[in-house]
Amino acid sequence: MIVWLNGTFGAGKTTTAALLEDALPARVFDAEHIGFLLRPIIGDVPCTDFKEWAPWRGLTIETARQVLDFVGGTLLIPQSVLQRPYWTELMDGFAEAAVPVRAFTLHADRAVFEERVRADAFESGALQWRLDHRSAYETALDEWMREATTVIDTTDRTPEQVAERIKALVTGETAP
Repeated sequence: MIVWLNGTFGAGKTTTAALLEDALPARVFDAEHIGFLLRPIIGDVPCTDFKEWAPWRGLTIETARQVLDFVGGTLLIPQSVLQRPYWTELMDGFAEAAVPVRAFTLHADRAVFEERVRADAFESGALQWRLDHRSAYETALDEWMREATTVIDTTDRTPEQVAERIKALVTGETAP
């Protein structure tokens, strides 16, 4: 099974994945590394986001399938995908490979989100980029993410509470 953590850039997907890694248990597959792999090979093909490259989407599906075939269990993928056609392609690919997906969107209201990304000392260089992409996230949330994923409101929750909630939803335990 795949547990996909979606949401705006800086929403806490990586933090939540790290907490869920032991709690579920699961392996974390940061699909961004597929983009890093492709950059030296096809980086001359113009794009603003490596998710625009069809090979990124295909390799993300195939890598997840191969890993799950090899080790089984649960794979956590903390990756923002705001483009509906890309999301559909990924989900259709997982379905074709008979890999079940539980998809969650981590959401915080704009004020709390901005407060959190401004306080992030780990990736402070990404501040403006994260702020600049918030509107695209809000558009995707309103247009398709609410119906395609389970939205977890993180506004008043700690990362630990978010991870507990997702774990409960994935495992069928009583939700906190």
